Formats: sequence, structure tokens, C-alpha cells
Amino acid sequence: MTGFHVIKLQPRLVVSGADAAIDFYGRALGATLTERYTTPQGKVVHAEIAVGDFTVAIKDEGDGDPAPRDGGVPVIMSLRVTDVDAAAAAFDAAGGTVIYPVSDWPHGERGGRFADPFGHQWMLTQVIADMSPEEIQRVTDEMFSRDD
Repeated sequence: MTGFHVIKLQPRLVVSGADAAIDFYGRALGATLTERYTTPQGKVVHAEIAVGDFTVAIKDEGDGDPAPRDGGVPVIMSLRVTDVDAAAAAFDAAGGTVIYPVSDWPHGERGGRFADPFGHQWMLTQVIADMSPEEIQRVTDEMFSRDD
């Protein structure tokens, strides 16, 4: 037993030109935009598209994530769980490597990023505060206006 339950597994695509990618997947796959959060300068830090019954996250490259054509990883797997600390401990015990340690994030999640022994990156997250899309965008604006 792992001590946590997986709630959602989602691929996260890092691209150069998230809005163009969202448009492309809409035209190519019939995807519809369901969430989109940006920096004050308009860079997409998180967007979600619905492709049939599935959800895919997309973000602009940057913040330590280069796009694949610029040498980055092609997909980051995002795993939402009931207990992120237990999931992180299990990932570590199984031989994973910490990229970003688990911490509380201002947009209502607790999470961290890990690498598996095969070179794939995994974001492990847990919701810790129920926030509206407007609240998430507000804290994203605040966070990135300090960094940019």
C-alpha cells in the first residue's frame, strides 16, 4: 500500500508558443480550452484543453522548462494525489530524484517535481485550498510580477 490515492494523471506539454499550440490542438483534435493562466506579460504558465474525455495541460517554455525542440523533456506527467507527502516519499524510496522539493504553492496546491530513473519528470500535487479561476489568476499575477 502506498499511503495515497491517485486522483488524476495528466500529461503536461511544454511548448514554445502555448496559445498557438492550443489553437493547433483545437483545429487538429477538436480540443477545447478549459483553463488558462498567464503571467502579467501574457506568457501561459498553465492551460488545460479537453481532448475527448481526456485533459492535457500546456505551458509556455521557461521557468526551468525548455520546450523539446530547445532540449527540454517532451512531456511532464502531472499526478494529483490525496497525500502528496506520502507520494513523494514513495517516489523517493523507489529511486526517484527530487527536482523541486514538495512545498505549498500560492495557487492552492502542495507539490513538488521528481525525475524517475528513466529520465521522465513527474509533478506530484495535492489540492490544499479550493480557489476560483479568478483567485488563481490573481495569485499567478502576483507571483510572476515579482519574478519577471
